[in-house]
Amino acid sequence: MSPDARPFSAAAERNRAPILAELLRLLPPRGTMLEVAAGSGQHAAHFAAALPAWDWWPSDGDAASLPGIAAWCAGLANVRPPLQLDVLAPAWPAVPARLDAVYCANMIHISPWPCTAALMQGAARHLANNGLLILYGPMLIDGVITAPGNLAFDASLRERNPAWGLRRLVDVEREAGRASLVLRERVALPANNGLFVFGRAGPG
Repeated sequence: MSPDARPFSAAAERNRAPILAELLRLLPPRGTMLEVAAGSGQHAAHFAAALPAWDWWPSDGDAASLPGIAAWCAGLANVRPPLQLDVLAPAWPAVPARLDAVYCANMIHISPWPCTAALMQGAARHLANNGLLILYGPMLIDGVITAPGNLAFDASLRERNPAWGLRRLVDVEREAGRASLVLRERVALPANNGLFVFGRAGPG
């Protein structure tokens, strides 16, 4: 696939810099990262290039997305060939047994709710004791006024598919708790999005 034929997301291009700034702060110098729902592949390429000591495993549920991810990441020695990953599967056999982090952007509101539960369970199966699950995107937060743009986005998602829509952070935290994960940090980012960092309950 030629560079001109690569899939392109304007939103991914806009948000990659603020997300990367937080990843550089949150992550240790080296590790193994699974990216779930890598989409166009722009995040995988940008982040892996900035984190050369991280072994990056991009994945997506849609097999049609894999060539685009591979094209964006061509030439990056620390990026593995993209995987087709169904988060709903009870096991993720192609994923490394031990991960230092799982990154997932803009999936949980554009998928049925069981995908969020499965993401939590899958991350818990693979994360090291001090590993992190890092979610990016918009959420509804109790006690915080939802931006009009996010309300309109939520309505448009539900119109496209009633099983989609912005998730309440308290519900996501409850699902994480069922996988023995807890919210460790919430970071507000531009365009009414946020980074939500989960880790194992208890020390570490």
